[in-house]
Amino acid sequence: MSGAILVLSGPSGAGKSTIIRQAAPRIGPYYFSISSTTRAPREGERDGVEYHFLTRTEFEAGIEAGDFLEYAEVHGNYYGTSLAPVHTALAEGKLVIFDIDVQGHRLAREAIGDRITSAFITPPSLTELERRLRERSTESETVIKQRLANAREEIRAIDEFDYVILNDAIEAAVEDFVALAHTARLKPGDREREVLVGRWLDGRLN
Repeated sequence: MSGAILVLSGPSGAGKSTIIRQAAPRIGPYYFSISSTTRAPREGERDGVEYHFLTRTEFEAGIEAGDFLEYAEVHGNYYGTSLAPVHTALAEGKLVIFDIDVQGHRLAREAIGDRITSAFITPPSLTELERRLRERSTESETVIKQRLANAREEIRAIDEFDYVILNDAIEAAVEDFVALAHTARLKPGDREREVLVGRWLDGRLN
């Protein structure tokens, strides 16, 4: 079978990036989906690493061509997930990992729901999330309060996901993620099921 898609969502500060980084050597070939944006690169950001940086004309042409799995305009700039590298990675048998918000998960489900395994990653409580956000000391008080407000809304969508990873202890969360990555590879899409059944029956008749 071809590759698989694993969608991760959860509040900022839940530890998604840390979990993926620590689990990476144990989950086989994978592609971490990089978003496209029309905003200008910030200092130190590189095209194809943090984002795929596009002009507004290029992005809107991609929208017209149906090149995006999901996209949104935020503060005057487009952000979206390009399908081209996703299809390439799937054809190569890789696990495609998305780190997108709850709304992005809904849009992905509508577009390619038969291919998706999803998980919501969260700290054990809002209090713990606030502690982690403050501990990393990288954001203003305004941003922290906004992230906490967003988290209160995001947690209400937890029942839309296939699995939940409770990141209380990072080692246990990584183990859960590794198991989930292997599970996602076992889920065939609708087309793959049809092909499998057809080949199985052809083999039986031979």
